[in-house]
Amino acid sequence: MTAFSLNPEQTARCAELRTLAAERLRPLAEKGEPGHVNRPLVAALGELGLLGRLFEERGAVGEGGAARAQGAGAIDLCLTRESLAYACTEAETAFALQGLGAHPVHTHGSPAQREQWLPPVRRGHAVAAFALSEPGAGSDAAALNLAATPDRSDGWRLTGEKCWISNAPEADFYTVFARTTPGAGSRGVTAFLVPADRAGLTGTSLDMLSPHPIGALAFDGVRVTAADVLGEVDRGFRVAMTTLNRFRPSVGAFAVGMAQAALDATLAHTAERTAFGGPLKDLQSVAHQVAEMATRTEAARLMVYAAAAAYDREGPQGPGIARRAAMAKLIATETAQYVVDAAVQLHGARALRRGHLLEHLYREVRAPRIYEGASEVQRTIIAKELYAHPEEPTA
Repeated sequence: MTAFSLNPEQTARCAELRTLAAERLRPLAEKGEPGHVNRPLVAALGELGLLGRLFEERGAVGEGGAARAQGAGAIDLCLTRESLAYACTEAETAFALQGLGAHPVHTHGSPAQREQWLPPVRRGHAVAAFALSEPGAGSDAAALNLAATPDRSDGWRLTGEKCWISNAPEADFYTVFARTTPGAGSRGVTAFLVPADRAGLTGTSLDMLSPHPIGALAFDGVRVTAADVLGEVDRGFRVAMTTLNRFRPSVGAFAVGMAQAALDATLAHTAERTAFGGPLKDLQSVAHQVAEMATRTEAARLMVYAAAAAYDREGPQGPGIARRAAMAKLIATETAQYVVDAAVQLHGARALRRGHLLEHLYREVRAPRIYEGASEVQRTIIAKELYAHPEEPTA
């Protein structure tokens, strides 16, 4: 287990989650259709109480000293995502997407919004989605073009497109980011809660390399009102960034879970597979490769949990949180790509066969280097934060 200071309860929980994922969730995942929301799997996550942990009250203090709900701790979120990813990546993804789509409602929603949507999300009966990216605004999230034009005195009409949206077009509601003030960059974006049955909202599925449900949305004058706003008008970019800062370290945990699964499969394979007169593990080139895989995986894990611990200690607006989150996601997702690729190489052709664990991980591992901010975006965030706040500690 990791050298990070997990207590016995956390270690036991990780083992329990791996078992649950393997025995209860993986069979449901195998029955699902790739590229589509697996509602029985989401419902099982709710029945097992996993989704409820996303929204547990922690009594965090927000702006002005007001208590704000923050949900389960970032370390708990990372432990859950890493453990699920190790045994069932589909369950991990379904869990994470519920959190990403509903977290803005939990932290910035009105009492009415929270009362209507969070209970069914907790139970796994409502599917949430986070709709930020657009055809021309993926990595550059401040360049959003989905227009929110005033409509009478109490609302707007949403016109435009969203693309690369997880759980679209099958979600029950979307956290949608639209431009309410043209030409204002990140300062003119508002977050809205948009139910999927709202008139004028349509969508299509996208056939992707990874088996995740991903689609595009079209908004043809979709009406929203002040009751649909999450947070404040023209301050939606803050809603988006605080959500991403919370989930970026846990994207790293997802990646670490996949890397660990690939590493463990490689240890077993190289100990059993014979070549050139002995087991593969006795070849120095193989042993050194495995040692490198293990070292990088552990380093990534430590950075992920350091970022999560900082988030739990300092809160979403704490010093260095954005930088730590970016570093954790960057190193973990790049490491997982390396480890899974090396594992495929050491397994040989068998790992390329459809249905093999590593064939599955190879398709899964590529996407996290892009979504929730590509690796290049993470490097930009890190550099910007370093130059803006050079006095902040790095340890």
